[in-house]
Amino acid sequence: MTPMPRLCALAAGLLLACLGLSATAAPQHAVTLYDEPPKYPADFRHFDYVNPDAPKGGTFRQSSFGGFDSLNPYITKGVAAEDVEMIYDTLTRKSLDEPFTEYGLVASRIEKDPANRWVRFYLRPEARFHDGHPMRAEDVAFTFDALVSKGAPLYRQYYGDVAKVVVENPLQVRFDFKNASNRELPLIIGQLPVLPKHWYADREFDRGSLDIPLGSGPYKVAEVKPGRSIRYERVKDYWAKDLPINRGQYNFDAMTFDSYRDNVVALQALMAGEFDFWEERIAKNWATAYNVPAVREGRLLREELPNGTPSGMQGFIFNLRRPLFQDVRVREALSQLFDFEWTNKQLFFGAYTRTASYFENSDMAARGTPGPDELAILEPLRGKIPARALTEAFHNPVTDASGMIREQQRKAYGLLQAAGWKVVDDKMVDTQGKPVSIEFLLVQPEFERVLLPFKRNLADLGIELNIRRVDVSQYMSRVRSRDFDMMVGGFAQSSSPGNEQREYWSSIAADNPGSRNYIGLRDPAIDQLVEALIGADSRQSLVEHTRALDRVLLWGFYVIPNWHIKTWRVVYANHIGHPPASPKSEIGINTWWIKPDVAPPVPKPAASADEAH
Repeated sequence: MTPMPRLCALAAGLLLACLGLSATAAPQHAVTLYDEPPKYPADFRHFDYVNPDAPKGGTFRQSSFGGFDSLNPYITKGVAAEDVEMIYDTLTRKSLDEPFTEYGLVASRIEKDPANRWVRFYLRPEARFHDGHPMRAEDVAFTFDALVSKGAPLYRQYYGDVAKVVVENPLQVRFDFKNASNRELPLIIGQLPVLPKHWYADREFDRGSLDIPLGSGPYKVAEVKPGRSIRYERVKDYWAKDLPINRGQYNFDAMTFDSYRDNVVALQALMAGEFDFWEERIAKNWATAYNVPAVREGRLLREELPNGTPSGMQGFIFNLRRPLFQDVRVREALSQLFDFEWTNKQLFFGAYTRTASYFENSDMAARGTPGPDELAILEPLRGKIPARALTEAFHNPVTDASGMIREQQRKAYGLLQAAGWKVVDDKMVDTQGKPVSIEFLLVQPEFERVLLPFKRNLADLGIELNIRRVDVSQYMSRVRSRDFDMMVGGFAQSSSPGNEQREYWSSIAADNPGSRNYIGLRDPAIDQLVEALIGADSRQSLVEHTRALDRVLLWGFYVIPNWHIKTWRVVYANHIGHPPASPKSEIGINTWWIKPDVAPPVPKPAASADEAH
């Protein structure tokens, strides 16, 4: 559609109509997806999930995996340091106990066009960078242009519906849209970080660097040991420290990250008191690794926090750019050979649930057969999507957990035969007569024990699976260049899916280095479903469109689904405190604090500390 300014120029009468619409767009302190009232009114004092009287002080020590060689998180070159983006403020900030509501941060007020053709941000005059330079509309425009022209490819896709940025005055900036169908776009623009134009005047934005960047947020980079550690310090005169959205947050005087190349070593360091917080992602560890003095004596606390956010999809991803995986029957066959029930029983102590949706743990997951509203979305695509998506409920294969999967192997073999594969001299060969060998690219050593039973199940059908473990930098390089057959990957989801779905599934993202279309999907029907989801005009419409997309993705067998859990399992030092009510969509580390009346532990040398870095 034509942008609003051009429409208004067509005729005087139309111009008056446009001005009339603009007059109804009153600036607001918050913006919501479907213009529903936000949870917090304009005069709110703080979010419900914080302790507004949390004490300030102390150092919060964390770990990171694999090292880093860049302090620029917005480009694909290099590996950025953990949490470095927190040194920048954004136009708005999302609350963590609403599906999708953003409140003004750098922008005091947000004005949406009722016809959804533009959004305007009114900047706070007191907003400033750490060097005292004011944050102005020209910085917002610079940031947008830099991300789209020089940033990671995902930004060109993410902001693809923005036609132009207009600096109306030093404290006012407007984003004009290419069309009116993307209801999420005003909120997406609100997530834009504001980078300092003057600081980049003599620097290359797209060059990976360890130069300490100039920020504006609650923390600044204080010390960098390349590849080993980074230290952030709280900005005592932070310009936004008294805003209601920040009250009770950013309580640590300093936050540090030490890099470990091995999570086993990192866990030992946690037990020895080398750092303060750990999110446990391995069920075996949660069940067996914490019967140690630090836990028994109360120096380390274990807790499961409720996780109300959609868990999304983690799985073994097929790279469809490889001819080997372009036949859906092959992908379905290989999916039959992952024995989740045995894995969960023997390796995970029964802690997990099999993931059966790309929008798991939400009302947007496709369950059962499609209802009338879903069918209305899917029926026009008949013949272009898997036929079973219209008539059948999707189910993962289920075994008896004995480790014997003959039924699944028989089904897999039949599917492979139908795809033109056959066994020659005890080896499976493809349609070209070439023995089938699959390389599984891996960076997490703890995943090897999960893949070994899968490897054996494939070997029973004459398929060779080679597990190739590499370091973080090589792994990221190969993923960005799409140089893999299979890998472990995830597609995180929010309570309000939107533009990021293009990054995951759209044809235009398939060949963008750094995009999250790891699968290599180029399917016009899926593109159509994604665009319809983004254009949904109500919550119920969003739910139905998401379920329809989910169903088509599931029946495409693009990943072998893994597992999920509905809690965050955390371990932390007993001198750390957190609010009694956790936010729904995150752990909320920024709301935690150091207890002033409890002494931090004195670190004890970890057994393998020299191997940590």
